Amino acid sequence: MTFKSSATTHVGMVRKVNQDSYAERTDIGVWAVADGMGGHEAGEVASATVTDSIKGLQPNENIAEMVQAVEQCIMAANLQLTQQAASYDSQRVPGSTVVVLVINGDQGAVVWAGDSRIYRRRDREITQLTRDHSHVQDLVEQGVILEDEAESHPMANVITRAVGISEPLELDSKWIDVRRDDQFLLCSDGLSRLVTNEELESMMANKDSEEVTQSLLHTALVRGARDNVTLICVKDCADTDTVSENDEITAPHNIESMADPGFDFDDID
Repeated sequence: MTFKSSATTHVGMVRKVNQDSYAERTDIGVWAVADGMGGHEAGEVASATVTDSIKGLQPNENIAEMVQAVEQCIMAANLQLTQQAASYDSQRVPGSTVVVLVINGDQGAVVWAGDSRIYRRRDREITQLTRDHSHVQDLVEQGVILEDEAESHPMANVITRAVGISEPLELDSKWIDVRRDDQFLLCSDGLSRLVTNEELESMMANKDSEEVTQSLLHTALVRGARDNVTLICVKDCADTDTVSENDEITAPHNIESMADPGFDFDDID
């Protein structure tokens, strides 16, 4: 399978500075979104440190080794940011969420820390592949509040994991299967807080990945976009699909090299 992607980021309708960042390495099957925090300069530095590290990844046809390289990039960014923190005042600790999608043929993985998300559209259904590392998500799982109450909770912005906040960093990761016609959406919470799963499914039904990103961004802006908005749409590119000049395309993979990637798919959702 070959995948194409389209990405966009916007400061939103309220913020003056965009602290989000993204990495679009469609050529090697790696995509990432990072949402910075800690004040204007600190947040920008944090998210850019994370995505710049991922942008520098080298090609690797073994997906297990690629996921390991992604995790090493994030850990290195975490160490760099925690060491830099001493140069900031206590009110501006540089930190960032990160969510990464890795695909090689029919195998994939997600890696994340924080509340940026990855969704998958398959068979006209939307599935959230990541679990928010947030205080309200913990409350939902403990039965303290209902899921419908999470977004309006006064601590909805409090996350429990982020790159640059502490050393060592605990990342979550899991393997996923990848099928023909799958679509994936990586996004910061500036988008996920403003759209429903039903709306995501409807807009992602469009075969043009660039039109998907633009329609989702437009929806967020129309609804006030109080936060920065960043998203990447990744979709299987069928032979009959039209590829726009703005689309990024994955390079062909060596299927034989993926025969034994070194992991067990028992955990697949």
